[in-house]
Amino acid sequence: MQENTQLAFIGSGVMAEAMIKGLLQRELVQPQNIRCSDPQQQRLDFLAQRYGVRTSLSNQEALRGADVGVLSIKPQMFAEVGPELAKVLDPTALLISIMAGVTTGNICRRTLHGPVVRVMPNTPAQVGLGVSVWCSTPEVTAEQRGTTTEILQALGIEHEVKREEMLDMATALSGSAPAYVFLFMEALVDAGVHLGFNRQVAKDLVVQTVKGTAEFAAQSDRHIADLRNMVTSPGGTTADALYYLEKGGLRTVLSQAVHAAFIKSQKLSQLSEQD
Repeated sequence: MQENTQLAFIGSGVMAEAMIKGLLQRELVQPQNIRCSDPQQQRLDFLAQRYGVRTSLSNQEALRGADVGVLSIKPQMFAEVGPELAKVLDPTALLISIMAGVTTGNICRRTLHGPVVRVMPNTPAQVGLGVSVWCSTPEVTAEQRGTTTEILQALGIEHEVKREEMLDMATALSGSAPAYVFLFMEALVDAGVHLGFNRQVAKDLVVQTVKGTAEFAAQSDRHIADLRNMVTSPGGTTADALYYLEKGGLRTVLSQAVHAAFIKSQKLSQLSEQD
C-alpha cells in the first residue's frame, strides 16, 4: 500500500474496528487517511477518539475520493445502502466486501462498480489471529490484489481462491468454526466442573490447552493424526477418552455440521443473486 492510500469503511462495527486497529498497528496507513461511516454518532465518536480516524454519518461522504472502500455493514442492510453508493467511487478504485452471503455479482450490480473483492473473515481477526478467504472480480488489478493481501494480513492470514463458490466452503469451515471450537471448549469446561474444578480454573485449563495445541499444530510439519498419536499411549487414559469420542460419532457429527453450514451458505448466496 502507498503511504497516502485513502481508505473508507462503510459500517464501523467490530470487524471494521479490527481492520482499522490492525492496519494502524502495522503502520500501513495513517489515521487521517481512514474515513468511517456509521448511523450511530456515538460509535463514530469512539473510533475517532481511540484511533484518530475521520468519521461521517454519510456513507457517500466517507466513500468519496477513497482508493479502497470497505463494505463492512450487515448483509441485510446492503439492499438499501448499495444503491446509494453507486458511482461514488472512482471506477478504478478497489471495493472490498466482508459481508457474509452477498455475492460479487450483487455488489457490482447495486454499486455499479467493477473492481470488487469479496472476503470471508472470521472472528479471531479481532485479535490478529484470523483467517480470511477471498476472491476478486476480473477488473481487480494485480496491484489491488496485493493491496488486498496487505489489508487482510493485518487480521491474520489470508488465502485467495479462484472460484467464488469456495467462499461458501470457507464460511462453513473457517467462518463458522470459532463457534464449533467454543462449543467444544464449553463442553470441556463443564466436564472439568463435573470432575470438581471450579469454573474459572476449568476455563483456564481448557483455554490454555486449546491455545497451546493450536500453536503446536501450526508449528509442526507433521500430520494432525500423527500429533494426536503422540498424545495417545496404548492402553492409557487418552486412548479410553478417544474411544468414547469416536463411539459417539464425533467425526461424523462434525462433518455433517460443516456440510449443513455449507449448504446454508450456498442458499444465502443464491438468494443474494436473486435480490
